[in-house]
Amino acid sequence: MIARHEVQLDKMDIWAKLAAPLPPAAISWRQDGRATQRDGKFYARFVAYVDANTVRERLDAVVPGEWDLTLELPPALPTEDGEQNASFKARLQILGVIREDVGTGRDYKSAATDAFKRAAVRFGIAHELYAFEQNWVQVDSDSRFAKPVEDPAVAYARRTGTRTGRSAEPRGERTETVVLEMPSVEPSAGTTLGPLASDEPACPKCGGRMWDNRASKRNPKAPDFKCRDRSCDGVIWPPKGERAADAAAETPKAGGAEPLVPEVEEELPF
Repeated sequence: MIARHEVQLDKMDIWAKLAAPLPPAAISWRQDGRATQRDGKFYARFVAYVDANTVRERLDAVVPGEWDLTLELPPALPTEDGEQNASFKARLQILGVIREDVGTGRDYKSAATDAFKRAAVRFGIAHELYAFEQNWVQVDSDSRFAKPVEDPAVAYARRTGTRTGRSAEPRGERTETVVLEMPSVEPSAGTTLGPLASDEPACPKCGGRMWDNRASKRNPKAPDFKCRDRSCDGVIWPPKGERAADAAAETPKAGGAEPLVPEVEEELPF
């Protein structure tokens, strides 16, 4: 009984190590979906992701030689535009425990990578990426190859006060990895962090930090800023003239109108 109990504790420690948060330098950002225009500027949503090598390194470090990956080729699935995406079913086994998931991509290589990472997240690897908030960043145009005006990692750290990882890589290019270490700020007891940027106002009620909703809000009459402290109801409304202009611009016309922020299907942050 003692030996069995010790083995159980050892496995619990292994699962905890697999699911431990990844270092900030392992996290990258990429644009997700088309850019949307607001107030004469373009904004795009960026999502955090990790490379397959990062997942492989975590497995080799925690359970070296004790994991196995099997890929199965399922039938190709047609897309809305008539093209077919490549897909793989990944079967990841760690210490006798099996987790499976399916990944898709434009080619078999990307599909295999996607399936591997999706199966790994079922063991907790990189699961913390699901807790990341939406990161809307200004880009220089609405084209397919638009580039962010501000690094998505820096923008996320500025808004949330947390450390971030690698910067975004321009599409179709290979760039040197840049590690961004944002200084951590510890609030004093009973207070909240103040604004970290000149364009981020303090809460008018408690003086704490506020969420910037200007790029992502769908209702033009909604507040531009909202206090991050759930116990505080501090908000900052848009100017009256701007609210009236936005409301007029949002009035549905014949044939309907597109929302300011496009609907995006929920997906893994890989």
